[in-house]
Amino acid sequence: MATGVNELLDMLFEMIDEAKSVPLAGDKCMVERTEALDLIDEIRGAFPMELAEAKKLLAARNDYLASAKREGDLIIQQAEAKAKQMLAEDEMLAKAQREAEELKRQAKEFSKELKRAANAYCDDAMRRTEEAVAEAYDEIKKARTRFRAAAAGMGEGAQTQSQSRVFDAEAEENR
Repeated sequence: MATGVNELLDMLFEMIDEAKSVPLAGDKCMVERTEALDLIDEIRGAFPMELAEAKKLLAARNDYLASAKREGDLIIQQAEAKAKQMLAEDEMLAKAQREAEELKRQAKEFSKELKRAANAYCDDAMRRTEEAVAEAYDEIKKARTRFRAAAAGMGEGAQTQSQSRVFDAEAEENR
């Protein structure tokens, strides 16, 4: 059983590529409708797996953000500890407070930058995944429409009509 969309599409391609030619019809071929439709249904079923990949990216983003927050909190804790230590001496107090505030500010900026970078990365990865899934889905819909039109044409009695409506794999490849 195929697992990925690309593997299923390859199987559909091979089915059409290896299909028997229609007599006196040049590059036209006949494929088993149920097998082709089953493959298309499997491709549709594989889309949730592609969506699972997008969910994994979101989980990775959340882990990345949590790690950035922990690191930022640690930096803040270290800055506060350093500030408390410096409180012992009056003349060092002002300096300690300034350094602690600067470290907090830097930590917050660092945390914001990490969040922005993680969000940008995940958004880009999800956009590319969404585009790939949408493109694959559109291609499948088009192929299925052409296949059904060709299959419907095969059922009509007149040979000239059926020859013009049979799926032409080579013409499809040249599109």
